[in-house]
Amino acid sequence: MRVYQYINRFLIVSIFLIFLLAFNLNSCKNKGENKKKTYTKKELKEPLIKVNKHVLRTEDQHIQDLIDRYKWPVKETGSGLRYFIYKDGTGKKAEKNNIARLNYTLKTITGDLIYNSKDDGILEFQIGKGQVPGGLEEGILLLRVGDKAKFIIPSHLGYGLLGDNNRIPPKATLVYDLELFQLK
Repeated sequence: MRVYQYINRFLIVSIFLIFLLAFNLNSCKNKGENKKKTYTKKELKEPLIKVNKHVLRTEDQHIQDLIDRYKWPVKETGSGLRYFIYKDGTGKKAEKNNIARLNYTLKTITGDLIYNSKDDGILEFQIGKGQVPGGLEEGILLLRVGDKAKFIIPSHLGYGLLGDNNRIPPKATLVYDLELFQLK
């Protein structure tokens, strides 16, 4: 009987050791597979491009909804700026290096007031020097002194992903209602 007990124990220990050995071999085999995967630039860019396209489509749809709601007769530039001039001025046309002076109201696409000339003062900047968002500079170059216009500026032409770290939130679509009253 003792011999059988020894044989059973030997078999149990042997089976355990075989199992342990097989587990260790399998673990060693998988170590190479657990290394960090390296990605190509293309593999990294594709999901980001997909997400950015979705964000742009969503923002464009929100802009179009606003335009449709108010039935604004907007034009669109190649960059994505939407604008319409609702009162024609008779003055000089804006050009690069002019100093533009504006009365304005700036709101988010949801209608939240951000800045305005009544409370924050007249907006004055030199065209072409990057002192204001690209969408505003692009729009001003479409105006004459005395023009009143609305600009709908997508976030990529405005303050982008960060906002202005003050009142303009990140990724904000901006709506300017403005009058170009002077060029110097």
